Amino acid sequence: MARLRHTDWPDRLWIVRHGQSAGNVARDRAELAAHHLIDLETRDADTPLSALGQEQARALGEWFAQLPASMRPTILMSSPFVRSRQTMEAVARALGTPDDDVLVDERLREKEFGVLDGYTTAGIRAKFPELAEQRARVGKFYFRPPGGESWCDVILRLRSVVEVLRRDYVGERVLIVAHQVIVNCFRYLLECMDEAEILGIDREADVPNCSVTSYAIDRHAPDARFRLEVANMALPLREAGTPVTGAADVPAGPR
Repeated sequence: MARLRHTDWPDRLWIVRHGQSAGNVARDRAELAAHHLIDLETRDADTPLSALGQEQARALGEWFAQLPASMRPTILMSSPFVRSRQTMEAVARALGTPDDDVLVDERLREKEFGVLDGYTTAGIRAKFPELAEQRARVGKFYFRPPGGESWCDVILRLRSVVEVLRRDYVGERVLIVAHQVIVNCFRYLLECMDEAEILGIDREADVPNCSVTSYAIDRHAPDARFRLEVANMALPLREAGTPVTGAADVPAGPR
């Protein structure tokens, strides 16, 4: 964090993973049964929250609404994917924010998986053995499946989001709802990590659904910096007695 000494940041930034989706549930079921394909009726972008995910989103919204008015989000930004928008809609309702005030930004979308989209780990190894071998050799930070993105590609589009935050939302309190890879790639950028550091964090555990990662700046401090406050905090769900879940969004492959 030593390099983030600029003061042109939002006062606070929360980055939240969406609630559990129907895709998370279907993927877990397919992986457990060693199926090659994940049984989903929708494309990934249109996959909604599961019933539990809706409960998690309500708990998240209630948690933000219980904050003092001076600490609640003033800017709401969401991935365009349905599961993220549904999560943010629950937060907006709890805060009394009109849906039209939610900023939907395609740069916050899920990582694109290209030809691997919809396949389980077993399916990838069976249908795309050369790609599975390449991914294991190159590592997922740099591996780009045909028609898809690497983590580096995601980080590239998030760099422009960071510039917008520093240009348009100085002094605001910004809430972003997006996806697991987005949370980790923001951490890579905002905490000035390298490949080994962020992949080490990724190996430790999946980002829990509706968990909160937050950053803030103390403008009264003599050495004001934009700092991490907490990472992957599941407190909003635990306080509401809502189950905490954290399945991966992506084909697992070698970690």
